[in-house]
Amino acid sequence: MSGVEAEPVVPGRTSFGAVLLALDPSVEEKHSVLTEPGEQPVSDAGAQALFARLRAEGVLTAVVTARQELPSEFLADVVVAADPPDDDPAGPVSRRPHRHPPSVSLRLASRQLGVDPEHVVVVTDSHRLVRTAVTEGFGLVVGLGDADRRGPLLAAGAHFVVDDLEALDLPLAPVSGTAAWGGGSGGDSPWNLTYTSFDAPQEGLRESLCTLGNGYMATRGAASESRAQGPHYPGTYLAGVYNRLRTDVDGLTVEDEHMVNAPDWTMLQYRVGNGYWYLPTEENALDYLQDLDVRTGVLTRSLRFRDDVGRTTRVTTRRFVSKDQRHLAGQETVFEAEDWSGTLTVRSLVDADVANRNVREYASLSDRHLGATTVEDLGPGTVLLDTVTCQSQIHIAVAMRTRVLEDNRVRRSGSMLPVTPAPGVTGHEMHIGMQAGEAVRVEKIVALTTSRDRAISTPALAAGGALARAGTFEELLSRHVAAWQALWSAFAVATGTGGQVGLAVNLNTFHVLQSVAAAGPDLDAGVPARGLHGEGYRGHVFWDEMFVYPMLTLRRPEWTRSMLAYRYRRLEQARAAAREAGHAGAMFPWQSGSDGREETPTVLFNPRSGKWIPDNSRLQHHVGLAIAHSVWQYFQSTADTRFLVEEGAELMVEIARFFAGLAVHDPRDDRYDISGVMGPDEFHDGCPGAPGSGLRNNAYTNVMTAWLLNRALELIDRLGKDYGGPLWQRLDLREDELTSWKRIRTRLRVPFLADGVLAQFEGYGDLPEFCWEEYQGRYGRIGRLDLILDAEGLSTNDYRLSKQADVLMLLYLFSDRELRELLGQMGYAFPPEAVQATVAFYRTRSTHGSTLSNVVHAWVESRLDRRGSWSFLTRALSSDLLDAQGDTTREGIHLGAMAGSVDILTRCYTGLEIREDMLWFRPAIPPQVPEVTFSIHYRDQPIQVELTPAALRLYLGPGPARPVRVWVDGAVHELRAGQIRHFPVAVPDA
Repeated sequence: MSGVEAEPVVPGRTSFGAVLLALDPSVEEKHSVLTEPGEQPVSDAGAQALFARLRAEGVLTAVVTARQELPSEFLADVVVAADPPDDDPAGPVSRRPHRHPPSVSLRLASRQLGVDPEHVVVVTDSHRLVRTAVTEGFGLVVGLGDADRRGPLLAAGAHFVVDDLEALDLPLAPVSGTAAWGGGSGGDSPWNLTYTSFDAPQEGLRESLCTLGNGYMATRGAASESRAQGPHYPGTYLAGVYNRLRTDVDGLTVEDEHMVNAPDWTMLQYRVGNGYWYLPTEENALDYLQDLDVRTGVLTRSLRFRDDVGRTTRVTTRRFVSKDQRHLAGQETVFEAEDWSGTLTVRSLVDADVANRNVREYASLSDRHLGATTVEDLGPGTVLLDTVTCQSQIHIAVAMRTRVLEDNRVRRSGSMLPVTPAPGVTGHEMHIGMQAGEAVRVEKIVALTTSRDRAISTPALAAGGALARAGTFEELLSRHVAAWQALWSAFAVATGTGGQVGLAVNLNTFHVLQSVAAAGPDLDAGVPARGLHGEGYRGHVFWDEMFVYPMLTLRRPEWTRSMLAYRYRRLEQARAAAREAGHAGAMFPWQSGSDGREETPTVLFNPRSGKWIPDNSRLQHHVGLAIAHSVWQYFQSTADTRFLVEEGAELMVEIARFFAGLAVHDPRDDRYDISGVMGPDEFHDGCPGAPGSGLRNNAYTNVMTAWLLNRALELIDRLGKDYGGPLWQRLDLREDELTSWKRIRTRLRVPFLADGVLAQFEGYGDLPEFCWEEYQGRYGRIGRLDLILDAEGLSTNDYRLSKQADVLMLLYLFSDRELRELLGQMGYAFPPEAVQATVAFYRTRSTHGSTLSNVVHAWVESRLDRRGSWSFLTRALSSDLLDAQGDTTREGIHLGAMAGSVDILTRCYTGLEIREDMLWFRPAIPPQVPEVTFSIHYRDQPIQVELTPAALRLYLGPGPARPVRVWVDGAVHELRAGQIRHFPVAVPDA
C-alpha cells in the first residue's frame, strides 16, 4: 500500500464487500481523482487498475461523480450523479438538475449496491466527502492525496490516506460476510455458497438460498433444531400441491389458493444432560459454518456450542433431497462431545403442525392447510405420518426412519422411544451415552408421497414401501451426487470470471434445476415463479416460465414439453374464462394454480399505508402471448411435429383466436385497436383517473398479437393436410377466420413518440415525467413505487415510469431486424436509429421493481452498450443473493430472473437463435467475460459451444446424425458429426 496509515485498520468481524469511489472534478482541486476535460489526469490509471482488479475479484464498485461523463474504462456496478462537494464553505452552492447533495449520493450508491454503509469502503480526495462518509456511518473511509493533502483528510476523519489507488490494499472479499449476500460468499470456489457466522436477521434469506430440491419437492435450508419461530422458517413444498382457504378481509370474503407447506421432516432437537434444548443464536454459537455445495446438492452445517455448565459440543449436519429418487431425502447429524461425558438426548421428529406464514403481507389470511393427521409405528425407529389438505383433499404421507451409528455401525445401546412433544409432532427420542472425544451419528431417511402420485395404492403405503427399500444415508447420497454430476454435464456454463460471478451463475442454475428437474408426463405441475423455495406469490405460475424455458429447451426439451402440458391440460378452463368474459378462444389467467382458473387476488395489502388496495393485474392477458411464444420456440428447437399436432397447435390457435377477437376495427384509418389490457409494466392498469380500466394499444401486446397471428397461420400451413385435418375440424377453423387474421396482423395500431420511439401505450406521451431523484433520495429502494405513491394518495398511472421492461420486451424476444420486419409488415418504419432511441428512452424510466427487468435490459443493451449490458447482468445474476427487492427472497427465489440471467450468457452473448431451421450465432461478448462455454441439445444432437472475444468454436458430437446448418455473422456453414469448427469473432467496441 502506498501512503501511511493513521492507525491500524480494524474492520468488523468480516471483510468489506464494496468500494465506493467519490470523485471531485472541481477545477480548483488540483488533486482530484478525475479532472475536467482539458486538465491533466492525475490518477486515472490507478483508478482504472483498481476497478479492474476489484471486478476480477468479484467486489462490487460504485462511483459518485459530478462529471457529465465518465471514461469508458470505468466499469462500475453503480454510478450516481452528485453535486460537486463544496470544500469552500464560503463559495456558492451548486444545485444541478437530477443530481444529489453528497450525503444523499453516498447513501443512494450504498442502496443501489445493496450493501449497508457499514460494509462499504469510501475512497475520496475531498475532505468534505470524508467527513460526510464518516458521519453517514460508512465502514472504512480512505483519503486520497499527496503529503500536502494528508493532514486535512486525516483531520476530516479518514481512517488512513494513500497517494496511489493502483496499490491500494483493502480487506475486501467478493461480498464475503457483508450484508450484500446475507453474509455469504463462495470463497475460492464457484460451487459453494458459504456462511461463516449465524446471523438471525439474514436467516430467512439464507433458508431460501440454501433450499434443496429435485423438482418434485424442495426443503428450505432452515435449522433443524427449530420450528417456525423467530428467524427460522422450515418449509417443504411439493410441486403442484395446492389448497384453497377463505378469509374475511375488511368485511369481504376472499378465497385464495396457496402452495401448501407440507410437514417438516428435518426437525432434530437435542440437549446435553438435563440442559436446555439447543437452538443456535448469535450468542451461543462458538463456531459456525454453513456450506451449500451446488455441484453435489448437499447442505452442510457445522457448529460448536457450550452449555451453561461449560460442556462443549460440536454438531455437524449434512442434508440432501435425492435427485436420484424423487421421493427420498436424508439428513445426518454427527455429535462430538469435546470435553464431557454423559447423556445426549436427541429427538428425531416430523412436524405436521405447520402453516403457511412465510409471507408477512399474507398474515391476515387463513393459513392452516393441513387437516386430520394419523400416525403409525412401522417398527424400531420408524414412523409414518399421514395428513390431508383441508379443501383439495390431497393426502401427504411422510415415512421416517432414524438410526444411531458409531463407527459406521448401528449402535445398540441406549433407548429409542416414541414421542409426541407437541400436537401434530411425532417421532422418536434417544438417550445416547457419550464419552469425551467420541462422535455419534444420527441418521434420518424420509420418504414423501402424495395422492397425486401415479401408480400407487395409497400415499401411506407408497411412502412406507419407498422407505423400506431405501438404503443407508451414504448409499443414497452417493447415487444423489452421481445424478447431480450427470445433470451438470448438460447444464454447466463456464465463464472464466470466477469469484462472485462464477458462483452466481452456478447457484442460479442449481436453483432452476431444483425447481423443474422432476418434470415429466407423470407430474402435473407448472413453473412456479418463486420456485419450490417459499410461499411468495402463493406458489402460483405466471408468465415467468417464458424466461425459464429457453434454458431447458436447449438441454432437456422433454422438460419444457412436460411443463407446457400443464398449460394444455388447463386449456378448457382458459376457453371457459374467455367465454365468460365475452371473448372467443382461450384466455389464460395471470396467476395459475391447481386447475387453471384465475388465481390473481382482487386486492393486495399495502404495508406502507396498512390498507388493502385493488389489484387489477388480472388484466395482463399477455400471459397467453408468452405461452404461445414458448410453444413456438420449443418447436423451433426440437422440430417436434407430434407435439404441435397433439397440443401445441391447439394452444396457439386458441390464444390467437382470443387476441384476434380483442382487436376492434376503426374504419376511420383502417386500423385495429386492442383495449382494456395491461402490458408487462404493472404500474399502469388504466389511464389517469381510471384505474383498472386497462390500456389502449399497449405496444407489446399489439406487436406480439401480430407475431402470433403470423405464427398461427404458418403452423396451419405447415401441418396442412398431412396432420391438421382432424385438428382443424375439432377447432372449427373457418376460411373467413383465417382471412380475418391475415388482415388484422398487418393493421394493428402501434403508438409512437417523437424520434420514432415506440410508445408504451396510447396516451403515454401525454403523461408528465416523474421526479426520480426526489423519490430515490427519500426512499432509496423504489422498486414498488406503486405502493409508495398509493400511500401518498398518488398513482403510477399518472407518470412516465414503469416497474419493469415493457416496450423493451419486444427487443428481448426479437432481434432488431426481426422487430423491424414485423413492424414493417404492420405498416410502420422502425429504422436502427429509432431502435437506439427507444432503448435510450426507457433505460432511465424503470424502477426495476421486478427481477426480470435487469434480465431484459441486459439483453437489449448487449448490442448497444456491452459494458452497460454486463452491469445489468451482474445485477440480475445476484438479484436473490443481494435480496435486491428488499426482504423478499426469504419468501422464495425469483426463478425467471435466475434462469434468464444464465440465458443471457448462453443465448444473448453468443447471439444464439433458432430460425429458418438453422442455428444462428451473432456474438456480442462483453469485455468483462473471458469466455462462455456450454453444451446444447439441438434436435437430438449434442453441440458444444465455446465463445471468447476472439473466436466462436462449435463441436458436434460423433454419430450418424445429419449435418447441422449454422449461420455465423451473415454466412451459412455446415457442422458435421465429430467436427470442430472455428469462426473468428469481430465484436465492435461498445
